[in-house]
Amino acid sequence: MPTSLRLLSGLPLAALLVVGAARAPAPTPQAVLPVQPMLAADAGPLLTVQGLRFRDLNRDGRLDPYEDWRLPIARRVGDLVGRMTLEEKAGTMMHGSLAAVDSSVGASQIGYDMKAAEAQITGQKITSFITRLAVAPVRMAEQNNAIQAIAARGRLGIPITISTDPRHHFQAVLGASGETRGYSQWPETLGFAALRDPALMRRFATVARQEYRATGIHQALSPQADLFTDPRWSRGTGTFGANAALARAMVEAYVTGFQGSDTGLVRDGVSTVVKHWVGYGANPEGFDGHNYYGRIARLDNAALETHILPFTGAFQAGVSGVMPTYDILEGPSIEGRPLEAVGAGFNAQLLWLLRQRYGFQGMVLSDWGITRDCTAACRDPKVPHTPMEIAMPWGVEQLSPAQRYAKGVNAGIDQFGGVTEPEMIVAGVRSGAISQARVDEAVARILAIKFQLGLFENPMVDPAAAARINPPEVQREALAAQAASQVLLKNAGGLLPLKPGTRVWLKGIDPAVVRAHGLEPAATMAQAQVAILRTETPFERLHPLHFFGSRQHEGRLDFRPGDADYDAVATAAERMPVVMALFLDRPAIMTAIAPKAQAILGNFGVSDAALLDAITGRVPPRGRLPFELPSSMAAVAAQDPAKGDDSAAPLFPYGAGE
Repeated sequence: MPTSLRLLSGLPLAALLVVGAARAPAPTPQAVLPVQPMLAADAGPLLTVQGLRFRDLNRDGRLDPYEDWRLPIARRVGDLVGRMTLEEKAGTMMHGSLAAVDSSVGASQIGYDMKAAEAQITGQKITSFITRLAVAPVRMAEQNNAIQAIAARGRLGIPITISTDPRHHFQAVLGASGETRGYSQWPETLGFAALRDPALMRRFATVARQEYRATGIHQALSPQADLFTDPRWSRGTGTFGANAALARAMVEAYVTGFQGSDTGLVRDGVSTVVKHWVGYGANPEGFDGHNYYGRIARLDNAALETHILPFTGAFQAGVSGVMPTYDILEGPSIEGRPLEAVGAGFNAQLLWLLRQRYGFQGMVLSDWGITRDCTAACRDPKVPHTPMEIAMPWGVEQLSPAQRYAKGVNAGIDQFGGVTEPEMIVAGVRSGAISQARVDEAVARILAIKFQLGLFENPMVDPAAAARINPPEVQREALAAQAASQVLLKNAGGLLPLKPGTRVWLKGIDPAVVRAHGLEPAATMAQAQVAILRTETPFERLHPLHFFGSRQHEGRLDFRPGDADYDAVATAAERMPVVMALFLDRPAIMTAIAPKAQAILGNFGVSDAALLDAITGRVPPRGRLPFELPSSMAAVAAQDPAKGDDSAAPLFPYGAGE
């Protein structure tokens, strides 16, 4: 087993479960004095022992083992677990959502609802939350400090772990990704896959890690190690494409950069939670597992092994956490037994595979809302949905919420995402449905990450430092990555790069950026020499009333007459050469439209400036397709959703790019 797999992120599990509340002994004399860490002086009283300072987290006037930063983390964790009440442990096993003053789910440009946060932290003893704020970095730092100040007043002073969905890219979909808002902006992860450059992937993750920590964020609910095997799937943008070997290399680089080393999480790192274990993306018709109509994925044992491969890159890097998929997997067997027909968060076989075959001993965090009731409205995509209908208890709909918690814990879940019901864990322990030992094991894994991140010493950040993230030189790096990640699929007659002074007709592009690149925006189509048109991969809203279906791109991928983008390209092509800038959030079918464009640039999130950098030759595009582009919807319908790049006669194969 690699060294990184012996870590919880870094700690043998047996050592973590040493409990007891003995006082810290005097340290053994050392040749090198301990290095005094920075302490949060504004988050409670401090102690001075032998000339060193410590936080008095529980305010008892004594240095307890869990407060002593000189001790091994295993000892500190064991001591703290032994001091916690059942209610405090149950709260630790929840991963809530920080509500905002104007949004119960926290999607806000203002700030947190501090009264609601205090009720969850002080009342329910919850110490892990996702942030969905879309605010400037300084505001984010200030708001997260205020959350930590609430926690510092608690009985044991346990700090808050604040997580986030990805927020450094272009797509912002509630429940999957957030707005950039002051953080550096890079291509989607598909763009990094197109570049096939693990060193650049690691560089991005290093920058993102520094920006997260500067603003008080400690955990990345990413990367997506899922394979983009069905081209209709709406969640593929956050993956590394359809090739398992490429995805594995990029996942390993991503985790290494975020966590701060290639052997696991370090003090100034960001804990990563790789997702979604496993088989997510193998859904017939590409329907997503957030939805009742997309709850089943189908794949055989060979395909399951392929879908597992990218996760092994995360394991090699010592990833801190794993998030199971929502989906019920139909088809595979483990140890000769067919998988139970329940979502992966309830599936003891899939979590046994994770722990035993792959040696993962870190935290398992469920995806959001798996214990909630899926009501009639939740099951019917023809009925308007609100956040109240969000629930994904796939395969266990017949169980009560309490039974779902017990089944999840006993299957291997350590922490439940998107719910704040610690009383369910308490009731499960008291009824005998959940063992105290299993709770202690889960809590130890969660606390170990907090200790590794140094949050018990200093959970606060400096808003002035947050103001300095994303300096011009970093955004130039990000811009160059955007430009380079584009895929030049066609360049008939050497149209690109465009020459200075070319008069251009524009769609979806800022004329000021065009002028800054030496081109001349045309006032009318008749005056233009070349058209530059932004386009998107076609999609349908097949479930417009469903909460997630209304936000996801589903259905067809082919350009057809009557589509706004098709008609714009066709109209321009009658008058001049067309440069088509296509956002490939899904693999577009370009059979009907490709002949009309003289140049085609596929992108995976690109600003106007980066697009024009490529068009004018400032930064030559060097991306290669991370998935094939099929030739027809009939070919898509005939391919296996669990196998990547397997459609008949693709128009552009995997790896295409001039």
